[in-house]
Order: sequence, then C-alpha cells, then structure tokens
Amino acid sequence: MKIRSAYGLLLSAALVLPATGQISVTIGVAPPPIPYEPPPPPPPEPEMVWVSGFWVPQGHHYRWVSGHYDRPPYPGAYWSHPHYDRYADGWHYDEGHWDHEDHEHGHGHAYGHEHGHGRD
Repeated sequence: MKIRSAYGLLLSAALVLPATGQISVTIGVAPPPIPYEPPPPPPPEPEMVWVSGFWVPQGHHYRWVSGHYDRPPYPGAYWSHPHYDRYADGWHYDEGHWDHEDHEHGHGHAYGHEHGHGRD
C-alpha cells in the first residue's frame, strides 16, 4: 500500500511540474542577422502567444524558424526566447522554452514574455 502511495505521489509530481530540460549547443560561427518579420496577425485564439522567429542550429548551418502562435502549456507560462551567448569556444545556443511566471523579478506573464532577442 505504501509503495502504491509513493508511486501515485511521484506520478502526480511528474504531471504537475513542468519539464525544465533545455538544450545548449556550441557553434563556431555567429548566427546570421535576424531577418525582418512583419508584425504578427491577431491571434487565432485569445490564449495563444506569439513566438518570434529565430535561427536554430542544424548541423554546421542555421535554419530560420518563422514566427508563429503557440499555446502556453500551463496557466501562467511565458515564452523564454532562444538566444545565443558568445564564449571563447564559439557561440552557445540556448533553446527557447516555456517557463513559470516570476513576478518577483519582473519576468513573464500569461501571454508571453521574451528575453534574449537573438544575440544576447
């Protein structure tokens, strides 16, 4: 009985807590400049969030991912935009992800918050 309760608790925690895995990749060359994208159209549904376009590494090249609307995975989620950081060994790509609201530090709101606009 105790084992069943422990499994139930672990399963509940896994379903409630968001996945925080994030990918960081090192690339030798800088990402291309961010191309112009026109302002986004109105959202197809009120809860949808605009995710601005970004360059994603693909092998030894970059591939442009156009801006698009996405649905936050849970209430209070905000979009943390992918970004690149320069280090001695090259450019590090940090993948975009959904994150929790953080009112104490002035980050996030339910309808999207971006930081890291391309080349931080």
